[in-house]
Amino acid sequence: MRLQAFHSTRRQFLVTGTGLAASVMVRPADATTEELSAALRTYAAGAPVQAGRVKLDIAPLIDNGNSVPITIQVDSPMSQVEHVTSIVVFNEKNPQRDVVKFTLGPRAGLATVSTRIRLATTQKLVAVARMSDGSYWSDTVEVIVSIAACLENPI
Repeated sequence: MRLQAFHSTRRQFLVTGTGLAASVMVRPADATTEELSAALRTYAAGAPVQAGRVKLDIAPLIDNGNSVPITIQVDSPMSQVEHVTSIVVFNEKNPQRDVVKFTLGPRAGLATVSTRIRLATTQKLVAVARMSDGSYWSDTVEVIVSIAACLENPI
């Protein structure tokens, strides 16, 4: 009788553990995508964000998300009339959607910036450049992160 109680408890444990794992792993994919889209709409103040003119350079496979080098280049003459005013990198799954913000002006010479960022996990990154004429341009990259960073500790 005691052996049967052990199997019953073990079975309940396995079922509960499997259910918890499934609930953690099976999240709506659109939830983070919608949050990312909302952050982009807010940054662009409702203006359309077009693909092109921006190149987000990042390795497609990241070994460690704690320090990830990125470079963003924008096709712009950087003249007094036409230049990049800001560049923002957004992410899909980090706790904070905007990873880094750069402010530029015509005296920058080149619309190229580099830095290192932290990435929570495998996700989509979007670099958006705001131009002096009020247009917004972007590049999107999917990256795979082997060892995650930025994860909040649920204590």
